Amino acid sequence: MEKGMLFDTHVHLNGKPFIKDIDNIVKKALAGGISKMVCIGYNMETSLQAIDLAYRFPGIIYAAIGIHPNDCNGVSQADLERLENMLDEPCVVALGEIGLDYHWDTVKPEKQKEFFINQIRMAKRKSKPIIIHNREATKDTFDILKQEDISSIGGIMHSYSSSLDMAKEFIKLNMMISISGVITFSNARKTKEVAKEIPLDKLLIETDCPYLTPVPYRGKTNYPEYCYYVAKEIAQLKEITETEVIEKTYDNACKFFNIS
Repeated sequence: MEKGMLFDTHVHLNGKPFIKDIDNIVKKALAGGISKMVCIGYNMETSLQAIDLAYRFPGIIYAAIGIHPNDCNGVSQADLERLENMLDEPCVVALGEIGLDYHWDTVKPEKQKEFFINQIRMAKRKSKPIIIHNREATKDTFDILKQEDISSIGGIMHSYSSSLDMAKEFIKLNMMISISGVITFSNARKTKEVAKEIPLDKLLIETDCPYLTPVPYRGKTNYPEYCYYVAKEIAQLKEITETEVIEKTYDNACKFFNIS
């Protein structure tokens, strides 16, 4: 089966353990069927690194930049202004990952919301789609996206793990649903249901590497080429071919990120 069209829409090659061995990591990804990747920033340092990697591997790596909800503390207005200017770089295809995370008590919810809204408005000024991190904050995430009229630019619900009903509501806001290696876990009932029921033209696939490693490598470091196992599981759930999933999610990603 030809795997050379895989588009991993969410990788963290800009941090440990990958950045020091990046040439081999990219070589291994290409050999494993990856065609394109979006490297995701989550603070100023990793956003700059994502841009650097995108220029180093043109046509293979693209950059998304942003301030993660757990990284809001210590971010200045000057940082946000610099971030907005960085969105003008041709290799930057989205703003993210941004959003809300109520699992950890490192940044107060009100501050997270403030940064989330500011970055949404920044993305709208630059006509860039957004990539959403949502952990234990689904209602607030949805309410803010609706309040800020996100449908004009659209976005991605990264590593989606909420309910099927909410996935349908996010899609109404012009959001794509991205499925990670979690779908291969035996206890991922909601994610499997979402992947099965949501139309293929609303789905993207990702690894979130080095995190969320899929079966059969669960418990080890995740790599971009393991995106194949996400596509394979979706194909089984939808009772269609792996090729259909790989080709359609590739087309979906290119269209979403405006990549020719």
